[in-house]
Amino acid sequence: MERRKRRSFTPEFRSEAVRLVREGSKSLPQVAKNLDLTESALRNWVHEADGGNDKSPAGALSTAEREELLRLRKEVRHLEMERSFLKKAAAFFAKETSR
Repeated sequence: MERRKRRSFTPEFRSEAVRLVREGSKSLPQVAKNLDLTESALRNWVHEADGGNDKSPAGALSTAEREELLRLRKEVRHLEMERSFLKKAAAFFAKETSR
């Protein structure tokens, strides 16, 4: 089977193709065939239009979630350092008051 030459499509063409799929009168394979597209390309366009711009596997973190996770990990490290310092200070003062 011969590979297709890579083609580029305008955003308007893509949105119109997605609209045809969502309209529901024809299935995704039928729309792809009518527009001379591969099913996988059209499926990707529909997925992107649904907000799935990430090319990451299902269940992976979004960019916003990843940023929040990094921020929270940094905050946890900071709080652990503070707690460690307070434990040492409490032990020091407990020793001082017991003399």
